[in-house]
Amino acid sequence: MENKKEQKSYKTRQRTQILDCLIDNKSKHLTADEISVILKKQGNEVGKTTVYRSLEKLMEEGSVRKYICEEGKSACFQYVDDSENCHRHFHLKCIKCGKLIHLECDYLSDLEQHIFEHHKFTVDNTKTVLYGVCGECSNG
Repeated sequence: MENKKEQKSYKTRQRTQILDCLIDNKSKHLTADEISVILKKQGNEVGKTTVYRSLEKLMEEGSVRKYICEEGKSACFQYVDDSENCHRHFHLKCIKCGKLIHLECDYLSDLEQHIFEHHKFTVDNTKTVLYGVCGECSNG
C-alpha cells in the first residue's frame, strides 16, 4: 500500500511541475515537447507520455486549454488564467517567428456574429488562427 501512495504522490508532483511550467509561460502556447525540454532544463525529467497524460488531466480540470494551430502539427497548451477569456477570441500566428498572439477585438466579435447571422456558421474560437507577420518581424 505504501508503494501506491508514493506512486500517486510522484504523479501529482509531476503534474504540479507541468502546471507550474505552463503558469510560468502563461503568455505562450507550449507543445508537450517544449514542456519536456523546459522541465529537463530545470532538472525535472518527465517522460513525454507522463506529460501528455498530465496535460489531459489538467484539461479535464479546466486548468489548461489545448490549441490546434495547424493541421498535422503538434498541439499547443496554455494555462487558463481566470483573468483572461482566451477561449472567446481569435489568434494571430506569425509565419516568421511562430509567435501566437491573443487578439481581443470587438470588430472580430462583430465578424463572428455576421458569419453566424448571414452564413449560418458558428466559429470555433479555439481553432481560429489568422496567419501573417507580426510587428516585430516586419520591422526587423
